[in-house]
Amino acid sequence: MVYCRRNRLGVNRLGYTVSTKLGHAVVRNRVRRRLREVVRLNSSALTRGWDIILVARSRAVAAPFARLTGAYLDACAKLGMIEEKMP
Repeated sequence: MVYCRRNRLGVNRLGYTVSTKLGHAVVRNRVRRRLREVVRLNSSALTRGWDIILVARSRAVAAPFARLTGAYLDACAKLGMIEEKMP
């Protein structure tokens, strides 16, 4: 789940939320690390000036990394945060 809002800073700010319902600390930290890596690898595709909150759902615990990446990019595209490439 991705929530976003424009900010006036010209930089993206990120927040991660992982509920205790997903598992113990080891599981939650692993999900959080994987989400951070998805954002880090795809940060160049996003436009600047967003406050972004990523909320981990139960499917994120066992999801393959490619599926997490695809879901993140799809959500960002729907929200209009993907930078358009100039030909």
